[in-house]
Order: sequence, then structure tokens, then C-alpha cells
Amino acid sequence: MDRFENMQSFIRVVETGSISGAADRFGVAKSAVSRRLKELEAHLGVELFHRTTRRMNLTDSGRAFYHQAVRILDDLMEAELATSQAHGELQGSLKIALPLSFGLLHLGPAISDFLQAHPQIEFDLDFNDREVDLMQEGFDLAIRIASLPDSSFIARRLAPIQTVMCASPAYLKRRGAPASPTELIDHQCLVYSLIRDFETWNLYDSKNTLLAAKLRPYLKSSNGEFLRDAAIDGLGIVLIPSFLVYKEIERGDLIPLLTEYKQRQLAAYAVYPQTRHLSQRVRAFVDFLIQRFEGTPYWDVCLQPKAIDAK
Repeated sequence: MDRFENMQSFIRVVETGSISGAADRFGVAKSAVSRRLKELEAHLGVELFHRTTRRMNLTDSGRAFYHQAVRILDDLMEAELATSQAHGELQGSLKIALPLSFGLLHLGPAISDFLQAHPQIEFDLDFNDREVDLMQEGFDLAIRIASLPDSSFIARRLAPIQTVMCASPAYLKRRGAPASPTELIDHQCLVYSLIRDFETWNLYDSKNTLLAAKLRPYLKSSNGEFLRDAAIDGLGIVLIPSFLVYKEIERGDLIPLLTEYKQRQLAAYAVYPQTRHLSQRVRAFVDFLIQRFEGTPYWDVCLQPKAIDAK
């Protein structure tokens, strides 16, 4: 039994959706592909497909094995390229889970630049705020915004993520600005609904003393960009990541409030399982992101104290 040939046949059946499609791809008889699948299932001791007269659907075992098989063959290809090609051009696929807003606004342009330098890389991107299972779903890595990354993963810090409280000039003209966090209870607050306690904003003063500011949420949403736009429209005060509102702050569409109070600073991390071999292309991409975002992120420049002109 040729394990790699059988794995290749299995992958092609999954990707084409049928034995005949895989056979056409390889230029062999359908019986040859069918035999390879049976040999693979016998070797593994599990069924990889639920077979019906019309279609073949992956079993749970088949789905898990598919992701691993793709990774094994991809790593083999990378090893062959690294050995046979002196220039060592990066090739192969990168499957990455990305947070929706941060991914679209800041990682998307970075990925475009990385592809300009490495056109043989094939990206498979999942823009979603859910926490994916990296191993089961076959991801090479995930970009996560967190305070402390899960210890079961290796994490490399990409950039700090801080929040800023702000409101539009129209809202502040109509309702005034809160003088302290305790006054937020009397304001229209726009809150992110996916956090555990969206009726409290945990803020820290300059002495790192916690002040739990109670709110009466005026508007709740699971999407930060919607909350940003609602704040611009004058609907209330929002506490939101600076990477979502830095342009609006620079233009004056939103005004920072209570800047002496901060939330616990988060960070964007590239995370991957400790048990997974880190391929050259994954390592190169993570290094690229770290270099791109080093220092003060461009989205936080607007929050730094302005220099005073002595003239």
C-alpha cells in the first residue's frame, strides 16, 4: 500500500466531491481511486465517508483526517522545495483564522503586501470572531485578541490593543461630557454585547485602582463597527478598540473621553498548537507581522499626548 498515494486520492475525493472527479484529476480509472480509499480505511480502521447512492459525506473521523492529511502532504512539498530549490521561495497554503474587524482593517492590507513578496503562497482566510479549534479545523494559526493567551498554544505578540472611550461632538453638545466614570450611569452608552458583563465597564485609574462603572446600555451590538458608526451619529458614548476609531478621532468625528482611565490592555497574538510543526511559511508570515506592527501601532498615534509648541 502506498500511503501517500492513498492520502492524495482521499484528498482529491474530498475536494472534487466524488470518486469520478478524483479519477479525472489523476487520469486513472474510478476503480483505482475506490481501491485506494478502501485500503486507506482498512489501514486506519475507520470509515472516512458516509456513502449513499448520490453522494459521499465525510464522517467526523474523515473530516479530522482530511485536515491532517492536507497538512502532511503540504509539509512534504515544502521540505522537497527547501531541498531542491536553492532560492527557497515560499510555497504552499496558509489557513488562518482572523478576528473580523481587526482582520479586515489591519491584517488584510498586511496579507496583500506579504503576497506581493511571496506570490506562491495560497491563503485560506476565515474572518470570524468565534474561537476556532485549530487542530480539528486544520488551521495553521489564528490571530487572537486577548489578555493572556491559552497555555495550550504557543503565542507570539504582534501588537498592543487598547480601548478608548469616545463620543461625537453632537452628543457632547447635547448631553455634556461625563466628569468621572460614575456619571456614565446617566449617559447613553453603546455597548459590545458579546462580553460577559456588558452593563459594567471596568476601568483603572493612574494608580491601577479598579473602578467598575455601572451603565444603563442604550444600544447593544455584537459588532464594533456598528457601535462606532452609532457613536458618530450621536447616539451615545462608546468604549471601543482604538484600531476601530483612530481615523474618526483624527478627523474630529469622535472625541476621546475620560482618557485618564484605561481598561486592561489586550494584545493581538499569533497562536498555534504546541504540538504542530511550524512550517517555514508560517514562521515567515508571523515574523512579517511582528516587524510590521512593532513599536507604537499607527492606530494609537492619535491617543498620544500632543507636543506643545514652545514658540
